[in-house]
Amino acid sequence: MHNLGHTRSTHQRDHLLHTPDTFVRAPLPGMRGGVAIIHAAPAIGAAFTQYTAELEAEGTLGSTTTQRFVYVLEGSADLATATSFQRLSADGYAYLPAGAEHALTATQTTRLAVIEKHYQPQDGIAPAAILIGKESAIAPVALGDDPDLEVRSLLPDAPNFDFVVNTMTYQPGAALSMVEVHVMEHGLLMLEGGGIYRLGDAWYPVTAGDFIWMAPYCPQWFGALGKQPAKYLIYKNWNRHPLG
Repeated sequence: MHNLGHTRSTHQRDHLLHTPDTFVRAPLPGMRGGVAIIHAAPAIGAAFTQYTAELEAEGTLGSTTTQRFVYVLEGSADLATATSFQRLSADGYAYLPAGAEHALTATQTTRLAVIEKHYQPQDGIAPAAILIGKESAIAPVALGDDPDLEVRSLLPDAPNFDFVVNTMTYQPGAALSMVEVHVMEHGLLMLEGGGIYRLGDAWYPVTAGDFIWMAPYCPQWFGALGKQPAKYLIYKNWNRHPLG
């Protein structure tokens, strides 16, 4: 049935809510047997690119000259690098520094969250090496000593990384303790559950499958609603001076 122009998606000066009913799929250069849903890119003012890759069995991502982070949403994929070969299943992830030769091939129908960003070098600091992990194997940490709000850090908080990626899990009714306003920007993919997100001066119902981009200094707050936990994957730039 035609939705008569209705959608929860909205693009404002300092934020974007991108909901599945508005997703447009297209292949990226070098991608084989798959399509991408571009959520955030320099076209909206973001300093990174984030997309969902949907791959058929034997489908592959194209190459990139930037650093790349890949998180398996469902399915599985084989990651081959110059020195290793590993299969990534659901909630597995990999960080690949700029210039790292690699090939990622789906072993079945697979969805991936992909983040790509130009690396910001820092004097005296060597770039990070390839890192492979599994989100469920990381011990959670309570945010602000709130046991109902758990954070899992997928990348080390180390100066050779210029961004971090975390998952955050909220028990029903849990919420951030403050409205945050900061210089970092975010890319956020809702993985489970839902709730209410404040972005700027607006309040939005959000649910699994939604994507949110938050520009620097966008006022932001989230509270979980419903009977199941809410969980999201969140990117932010980190460990670099604002003057670059």
